[in-house]
Parts: sequence; structure tokens; C-alpha cells
Amino acid sequence: MLKKRTEILPLNKAHITLSSSPQTGMGHLHVTKEGLRLEGESEFLFPLYAKEIHSREDSSLLLQSAHNVTVNARNSDGEVTGRLNVGPKMVEVHGQQFQINSVDGKPLFTVDENEVVVGTDKLRITGPEGALFEHSVETPLVRAEAFKPLRLESPTRSLSMDAPKGINIKAQAGNIEALSQMDIKLHSSEGVLLLDAETVRLPKLPEGTRGGSDRSQELYEICVCPDGKLYLSAAGRYSTCQEYSHVCQ
Repeated sequence: MLKKRTEILPLNKAHITLSSSPQTGMGHLHVTKEGLRLEGESEFLFPLYAKEIHSREDSSLLLQSAHNVTVNARNSDGEVTGRLNVGPKMVEVHGQQFQINSVDGKPLFTVDENEVVVGTDKLRITGPEGALFEHSVETPLVRAEAFKPLRLESPTRSLSMDAPKGINIKAQAGNIEALSQMDIKLHSSEGVLLLDAETVRLPKLPEGTRGGSDRSQELYEICVCPDGKLYLSAAGRYSTCQEYSHVCQ
């Protein structure tokens, strides 16, 4: 049995070299009304130009190279408008837009010079360090995986959350913690600050003094300095805030 070898070159240098037994005729190369049909594996030593390349219905199409595989799309002037380059260490795509669609044609992932769009109902980040964003993120919902904590942090800068119709922070089965090295400010330009809970605790409020030694107290009164600072004063029959206001000085 003789070894069959097929070479297809560009049209300006085209020649076909075939060797086969007389019984098989053209061997693996068949000319049909749809074009050329090659059976088995084929090796192309120069660029291949074709309008369409597809495999048999019962088999997959395999493109392989010892270095890389490059697929180019050109316009009528011969300029490359899109390129897919599969190399040993990297897969590169060059074009105005890159898009991945589902089987029913729904865009799942789209990238262009201006934005990256994820078309799925849910974006899941499974890395142990989470996701790092150098700029702003716009999303209607940020949620942790079930039974896992959610943490939003900015290690060296500020973290800002803005919404025109409100921000809802909810923990259905745990605590919500806000930690800061400096100040934590709650500001409402027109509304009120509402603390709705069975118990409101301020365990580290300073205890006001009136210049002398105070006896131990179990009941205290919450007082406010002119600058808004809160402090505790020993509870009495009447307000004792004035007596213990030295803490405001």
C-alpha cells in the first residue's frame, strides 16, 4: 500500500501532488459539485484559502500545528479585519468585538473597546481572593454564595456605593459589620436616621464627669454635646447632662 500525500498551495503557485494505487484513482482527494473533499488527515505546507471548511457530520474538525494555528478574516481590500491565534501559551483574538453565544443565539459574553457585557443571569466568582475592580462596577445585586460571607473592601482607598432610589444591605441569618480605622459617617440630607431594633447599644460611650469623684452608677443618661458628640451622665431624678458636661470641653 502506497503512502498518500496531498499538498494544496496558493492559487498563484498551485500544484497538486498525488501518489496512489491505480485502483483508488484520486485517492483521498475528491472533486464534487460542492468543492474539494479530502478523506483522512491532510497536511498543508502553505496558506489555505477557502470560503468554508467543515468536517463530516459524524466527526469533529481538528486543526493542529507544531507552533500555532491562525485564522484570519479579510475584507475586499485584503486587510485583516479579524484574527484568531491559538499558540502554545496563549489564545489571542483580534477584532472589533468578541462575543460568545448560547445554543439558542443569546449573547453570553461580549467584549469591545468600551465595555464587557456578561449576558447570563448570574456571574459567579470562585477564586479565593474574589474579584478585583480598578474602576466602578454597576450591578443591581451583589450576593455571596450560600453559607459564605460577603465582604466589600478597598485596602488603600475609599469604597463608595451610590443608588438613586436607595441601598438595601440585608443579612438574613447573620451580622452586618462596618469596620473603619477612621470615622464612619451616616448622613441623610432630607430624611431621618432610624435605628429600629429591640436593643440599641453604644458600649464605648465616654462617661461624663463633673469635676469630682463619682459613685458607681447602674443607670445612665445619654447626652449630646453642642458638636454632636454623645456621652453618658449618671441618671438622676432630673437630667444631669449639664453637671457632667465637662467631657464636651
